[in-house]
Amino acid sequence: MSRAAGAAAAAPGDPEGGRRAVAVWSIGVCVYFVAVIFRTSLGVAGLEAADRFHVNASALSVFSLLQLLVYAGMQIPVGLMVDRLGTKKVLTLGAVLFTAGQIGFALSPTYGMALAARALLGCGDAMTFISVLRLGTRWFPARRAPVMAQLAGLVGMAGNLVSTLVLAPVLHGAGWVPAFAGSAVAGLVVLVPLTLFLRDQPEGHEPAPRPRGTGGFVRRQIAESWREPGTRLGLWVHFTTQFPAMVFLLLWGMPFLVEAQGLSRTAAGALLTLVVVSHMCCGLLYGQLVGRRQSARLPLALGTVALTALLWASVLVYPGDRAPLGLLVALCVVLGTCGPASMIGFDFARPANPAERQGTASGITNMGGFIATMTTLLAVGLLLDATGDDYRVAFSSVFVLQALGTARILRLRGRALAREREHLGALRTGATATSAAGLGRTATGSRRSA
Repeated sequence: MSRAAGAAAAAPGDPEGGRRAVAVWSIGVCVYFVAVIFRTSLGVAGLEAADRFHVNASALSVFSLLQLLVYAGMQIPVGLMVDRLGTKKVLTLGAVLFTAGQIGFALSPTYGMALAARALLGCGDAMTFISVLRLGTRWFPARRAPVMAQLAGLVGMAGNLVSTLVLAPVLHGAGWVPAFAGSAVAGLVVLVPLTLFLRDQPEGHEPAPRPRGTGGFVRRQIAESWREPGTRLGLWVHFTTQFPAMVFLLLWGMPFLVEAQGLSRTAAGALLTLVVVSHMCCGLLYGQLVGRRQSARLPLALGTVALTALLWASVLVYPGDRAPLGLLVALCVVLGTCGPASMIGFDFARPANPAERQGTASGITNMGGFIATMTTLLAVGLLLDATGDDYRVAFSSVFVLQALGTARILRLRGRALAREREHLGALRTGATATSAAGLGRTATGSRRSA
């Protein structure tokens, strides 16, 4: 295909990608990578944190819940900031905040100050992922957006592994302050290329200028994004797919495997690592499938939900006190697919909204999984207290949220897909008109030259 034909086939204003796009996007992904290391650093320091701040397990769990609450609550404000201020400014502010939060956590002498530091860290962390998603849509062709989003998620899970494999040994060997304050140096390091080299979009692809004044901007952005059924479908896909793995990794996986299934901490830790590895392996597969065939989005998302429910049910209703190790391994492998499936939510919100609303729409979508995660974290804890640590009853709450989310997905899918076809039809019409106009100008120029 000739270059002109390829341009005609592409959507109007679609960026070309290339090496510079990869370099710019990599800077943003490095910022997100460091943010995930800081976010998950407490997961390897639970016992040390309890000793340092003289708190019990309930108070310790508040760290995770507070961080999730701040993260989820910041999604729409961050999306609005990205749309209004641009990616570079928001990423820079995020890096400053999560670095300050990590340093503050390292030096906090009291529980209250440590909570404030984790809240600050969560605020900065919340600014990274949506910014990286926007970099992907502004620097790469639309057909590559699903792969770039999955790659970003994969890098985030790699940050989780770094916390386990690098930070934990340093913490146990060097102590609290050297481990957390030393890791904060990574935040200062990524600020250098971020401030010097990152650009919001390639030259010639700047968004249309907005009217002066801020009156009604926030309300208009949120209302117009929410009005699109693709945005709401994206939120419910993210809501329904992400939370089972998040709940398992963040808080309840280790107690369930040790107390309910009788595994050693080492074996339980290996299974938690298996969830992360499965996520990293499946991410690129899901991205490639969605990138090549958009019709695969709903089957992948709903298939992941169904398979997750099936494995959870098999473990919880297995006769006897404990499920066999092979079944637990299968559960952890399937839980690893929840993260890649949740990224499909953005693949519904993205084509439903123009470039100037991508940040807001992504923020709305990203709230879904974290709302479901916080709800389930609390539900499992309350049910454990109410039933005397009956994990079978407690983890049955997973099915309630999955059923709610699946019902909303099935209700919205028809409208969302019809609306998406309208958008794509309008884009193709615009591309054809632009191509015809260009050919007409070329022919006129040729006749004049003759």
